[in-house]
Amino acid sequence: MNIILMGFGKMGKKISQLATNKGYIVVGFSSSSNPTSNLDLQNVDVAIDFSTPETAFKNVKYALDNNIPVISGTTGWNNKLEKIKKICIEKNGAMLHSANFSIGMNIIFEANKKISCLIKNFNYKIKISETHHLQKKDMPSGSAIQLANDIKKNYDQNIPIDAKRIKNIIGDHSICYKSNEDILEIKHSAINRDGFALGALIAAEWIIGKKGVYSMQDVIKY
Repeated sequence: MNIILMGFGKMGKKISQLATNKGYIVVGFSSSSNPTSNLDLQNVDVAIDFSTPETAFKNVKYALDNNIPVISGTTGWNNKLEKIKKICIEKNGAMLHSANFSIGMNIIFEANKKISCLIKNFNYKIKISETHHLQKKDMPSGSAIQLANDIKKNYDQNIPIDAKRIKNIIGDHSICYKSNEDILEIKHSAINRDGFALGALIAAEWIIGKKGVYSMQDVIKY
């Protein structure tokens, strides 16, 4: 599998390392000094975008314009997601966007949907907490927003999000469902970035040959 990396920060470097270990070829990458438009997409099987909220839209569009399936893990650009999804469908392309590529976190997303559906007729108050490293640009995290939005589909309640930024924390998310009688809580803690990078590579393997707009939930359900 030949990969183009759009963004070469911590996640881009980790994906490059794991991709090489798996025998894949990283044929190029963009960065702040080397824009995506400079990349040659010939002989590329898939593009993986972990860039910035300011550049993600044009990165994903560049891949779609060149008929390259694209995986995007950049968060903080939700205001343009519907537009890029429409472009993908119009071009009969393939894209997968996720706020979190950890397999474990995506299992938490599914569990959260199920729990919020089961308790919707009972008197539970729900609160989300998330903690990330100091360099995390969006606050609250895209994963926390996804958790809240999934709950709101089943449970008509304002969902507070307690977001913190602390040195050396990769990423923690927890959802607390509290009634007068008991407390339910589910939590995911990332030990390192390998899980995110591995999930992105699994998604890249999965999307080749497909058309349409997908999420990591589609990957883990197959």
